[in-house]
Amino acid sequence: MARLSLALLLAAKLMLTAVSTQAFVAPLSQPSWTELSADQQKILAPLSNDWNEMDTFQRKKWLGVAQRYPHMAEEEKTRTQHHMTAWAKLTPEERKLARTKYKKLQKASPEKREAVKQKWEEYQSLPEDEKARLKSEAERKKKSATGHSKLPISKSAGIRPAQPSNSPSPPQHDNH
Repeated sequence: MARLSLALLLAAKLMLTAVSTQAFVAPLSQPSWTELSADQQKILAPLSNDWNEMDTFQRKKWLGVAQRYPHMAEEEKTRTQHHMTAWAKLTPEERKLARTKYKKLQKASPEKREAVKQKWEEYQSLPEDEKARLKSEAERKKKSATGHSKLPISKSAGIRPAQPSNSPSPPQHDNH
């Protein structure tokens, strides 16, 4: 009986020690830019200037992209490089706004996400002059509503702002 009590006490102590040790383990840091492999640096090159300032979570996310990259189709590789380049060109404020919008969209219902996706695809299929007209109209409306314009998103970044949800849908053209 004493042995059983001693064994249980020892087992409980070991479990508590293991749990308390795990609670105080610091998260593993992700490698600095110079610690990345040559392949990782080549894939993640658009992010090189910002890499060492990224937090652990962001680095881990991009390392996951670099790990999947060799197995991607060429079209997906091109799209990924374009997105990284565009992301790298954004200011910290623009990145924060993009993250906020993304998180908000992720919390939306599947129907709402599908509607946003459909509107984006419709917008993407518009001629460039129509996109420019809609963009300037949305900026004019926002400026008049708030008294100032929003932060500009660099054209060179390849990112176009989403149309406000209260803006009219792009005009539909009948072929009759």
